[in-house]
Amino acid sequence: MGSISMPEKPHAVCIPYPAQGHINPMLKLAKLLHHRGFHITFVNTEFNHKRLLKSRGPDSLNGLPSFQFKTIPDGLPPSDIDATQDIPSLCKSTSSYCIGPFKELLARINDEAKSSSQIPPVSCIVSDGVMSFTVEAAEELGVPEILFWTTSACGFLGYMHYRQLIEKGLIPLKDESDLTNGYLEQKLDCIPGMKDIRLRDLPSFLRTTNPDEYMIEFVLQETGRAKKASAIVLNTYEKLEPDTLSALSSILPPVYSIGPLHFLQERVNDESLALLGSNLWKEETECLDWLDTKDPNSVVYVNFGSITVMTPDQLVEFAWGLGNSEQTFLWVIRPDLVSGDSAILPPDFLEETKERSLLCNWCPQEKVLKHPAVGGFLTHSGWNSTLESISFGKPMVCWPFFAEQQTNCWFSCTQWGIGMEIDPNVKRNEVESLVRELMVGEKGKEMKKNALEWKRKADEAVNGSSESNLEKVIEVLLQSK
Repeated sequence: MGSISMPEKPHAVCIPYPAQGHINPMLKLAKLLHHRGFHITFVNTEFNHKRLLKSRGPDSLNGLPSFQFKTIPDGLPPSDIDATQDIPSLCKSTSSYCIGPFKELLARINDEAKSSSQIPPVSCIVSDGVMSFTVEAAEELGVPEILFWTTSACGFLGYMHYRQLIEKGLIPLKDESDLTNGYLEQKLDCIPGMKDIRLRDLPSFLRTTNPDEYMIEFVLQETGRAKKASAIVLNTYEKLEPDTLSALSSILPPVYSIGPLHFLQERVNDESLALLGSNLWKEETECLDWLDTKDPNSVVYVNFGSITVMTPDQLVEFAWGLGNSEQTFLWVIRPDLVSGDSAILPPDFLEETKERSLLCNWCPQEKVLKHPAVGGFLTHSGWNSTLESISFGKPMVCWPFFAEQQTNCWFSCTQWGIGMEIDPNVKRNEVESLVRELMVGEKGKEMKKNALEWKRKADEAVNGSSESNLEKVIEVLLQSK
């Protein structure tokens, strides 16, 4: 009898966009695929790989033989700054420069596979939605590629309609005054699943008078190439965004919602996988001990994510708003939170709030939001933060900064009933009243009730639609072209 050859282990190359909010969900998806039998190569840029080693220690990425980390250059000038790089520069560089190094890396992996029984050849690519240059590499290799858009479905749908907004003459803006004269307040009825959304609630790159604005060109390029993927994956769940998911499904390859990924990942009981982390800043875990000393629902958690920057004046307004609200708060202040400056808080604010506040540089956010002491979240409305807040049943005060954060904020406040928006021109009185309302007001109680209902639906999705959609994604990745 002849021997039966065993099919080779599938090998997924996972490549996130090189920013914290993209790396985190991609690593979660990579871990889920590894748990299901895939060999994983996780590709960071050299810049972020250095930051990871600095924040997590040199042994943090050794992990498992079947989960390897590789790097490619990002094409930007070298920098030692421990912060997210300039987003437009990074978008331009990744989309024009990275395809060569990425193809070379795939070739090296496949060469290695020929001489090693430990490494199977690349059988599929899992790419960030805004690293879609990788589609060309997948086509050349003849392997399936899924694009993982780490945005909300509503944010992605907003991007998908940029071309239509241009054709209608709504963008780019005709004049700088359109930014302030009420033009952005107009309601749109041309986007299915987003009735009555205002122009200002759509992803913010459209707020320009420049017909050659690079970020608009970038959005058109990435959304255009989304149609070439074998499938699109989103970190959301069907009951949260049914209309926008349906609208996306009508114009794209198969769209699978597999969120919340942090809930799906919780079910993977593998200690060596658990040790693989992705935070580019060192996490300070002392805040969890501090939260243990607080009453349930008594603490406001404040974190503006990994990219938001503010002026020194805005920082002071937020500080006194929090101080005057008389609520207890945990505030994450990144070293680079204030643009071009170090974040300096007024000494009398620090003195006045020291008994009911804790400040830190970075923290394990999921553990903080899960903590019973946290009653609400003052957030920039990034999608990871929004989805984590929803799935842990925490209402929000929203101060969106850029990109699709405005869209997430609009949905949180008007569609899901779990958020209140702060004016972009932040003032301490508004911060004070909204934070107080969030924690002890009637509207806050109503939002909390809604948030707990969305949490229940997130729990259901993990055992239902999201789990079965993950199965379908795996089927796509296992197809040989």
